Amino acid sequence: MDFVNGLHLLTEQIKATSLLEWCAVAFGVTEVLLARKNNVLLYPAGIIGILCSGFLLVDAKLYAETLLHAYYLIMSIYGWAMWKNRSADGAPRITRSSQNEQLITWSIALLGWGVLYLMLENFTDSDVPVVDAFVSSTAWAGMWLLAKRKVENWIWLNVSNLVAIPLLFHKQLILISLLTIFLFVVAIFGYLDWNKQLKKDYARKSAI
Repeated sequence: MDFVNGLHLLTEQIKATSLLEWCAVAFGVTEVLLARKNNVLLYPAGIIGILCSGFLLVDAKLYAETLLHAYYLIMSIYGWAMWKNRSADGAPRITRSSQNEQLITWSIALLGWGVLYLMLENFTDSDVPVVDAFVSSTAWAGMWLLAKRKVENWIWLNVSNLVAIPLLFHKQLILISLLTIFLFVVAIFGYLDWNKQLKKDYARKSAI
């Protein structure tokens, strides 16, 4: 019976999905697929998706979520600039995180989790502040690593996805939860593809 209800809810959600929502989903999926291919065009695709989502969130008066998307927009612009920067300060190729970068990543995740939890607990009516804050903070960390073109970005993004999937089902956001499952699978292949490219780059350097 739960499956039938879930299927009915999914059908109703699809029927009610606006063109702007479909655009946001389409560009979001395109962004992840391009990221898997290590293609810098992921950033313009992501920016379009974020802007579409931003309009929807403002219209729904979800201002906290809008602020999160503002962070994603800033990180997308930053990441685009970093990927295009061929100097030592940029991120022209895939690399692994240094110890200092790992420390920054953990700081973003843990401090972000604490700050978001306090905000959700004290200023919203969220009934899942701990989990909701965790999903966002780990995604923040993953976005920062993606901007730096670090292979570990896929791990952090999938930690976020793994927790987000049951949370979205719990909130009966069936369409978004199915999308997140798809993104989770793509991220696994993204991690494998980036590792493969990293090994090729190392082998090429060793041969020189």
